[in-house]
This record gives sequence, structure tokens and C-alpha cells, in this order.
Amino acid sequence: MRVSPQKARLVLNLIKGQRVEDARNTLLFTNKRVAPTIGKLLQSAIDNANFLSTEKGVDVDLDQLYVKSAIANDAPRFKRIRPAPQGRAFRYVRRMSHLEIVLAERGQNGAGSSASKVVGEEKAAHAAAPKPRVKAKVKAPAKKKVVAKKAKAKK
Repeated sequence: MRVSPQKARLVLNLIKGQRVEDARNTLLFTNKRVAPTIGKLLQSAIDNANFLSTEKGVDVDLDQLYVKSAIANDAPRFKRIRPAPQGRAFRYVRRMSHLEIVLAERGQNGAGSSASKVVGEEKAAHAAAPKPRVKAKVKAPAKKKVVAKKAKAKK
């Protein structure tokens, strides 16, 4: 999505941990430009959970769904150039973000239940798989060179 991840996180943090219906209502009345897009993404995740329950035979109670996680990560940036005085050019960056919402089903024994089942995961854009980190080889510190003392000059 063409919005900076920082701005998207402001809205996503509002709906984390909320029931699906409460999250939809929150997004309807949020006065940010990214809120309708996140609302569409949330609706898509709800529809995916509904599809799982009706077509695939997975036991999902749509009334017990909540937003388990909502993440906005960096996407590739557009680097643009703006004309500046005296023939110069100023560079600026158009930021984009990858949005991801994960829904889960709460257990029957309460809202704070640790038993939850991940139901639907919806991504706005497909990010490349993170590269595994390679540990750098650490060199031993270099030994100090021994410097011979200078002989004092005779007067």
C-alpha cells in the first residue's frame, strides 16, 4: 500500500486484540486515510475464515474471531527526484508498506484464554522471505607491537 508503515501502524495498533466486529466499527470511525484500506483487508480475512468454515469444513465460530496480530512492514521504496533551484535536483522517498492481519478464534472459556486457533491470515502484499542471518567471523584483536625505548642522547 502507498502509505508509510509508521502511519499504517497507528491504525493497526487500534484494532490489535479486538473482536472482529469491534475492529470493523473502530475502522469505520477512524479519521485516517489508511483506515478504509485496512477495513477492506480485515473484511477479506473475515471472508477467508467464513470460506474455511463453509467450504473446507474447518470448525470456525465467526462470533469468536479476534485480531491476533496486525503488522505493517517496510516495502520497496520509490526514490524520486524533485527539481531544485539553479539546476539542482533534490531526492525524496515515497514509502510503501506491506500490511498483514491475522485472525484467531478465542476459546470458549473466556476472553483471556490462552487457547486460540489461528483461522485466517491476510496479506496486502507478498513480501520476500527474510534471508537467514549469517554470523560474521570475529577476528582476535591484533597484538600490540613492542616498541624499543630510545637511548637518551648525550649532552
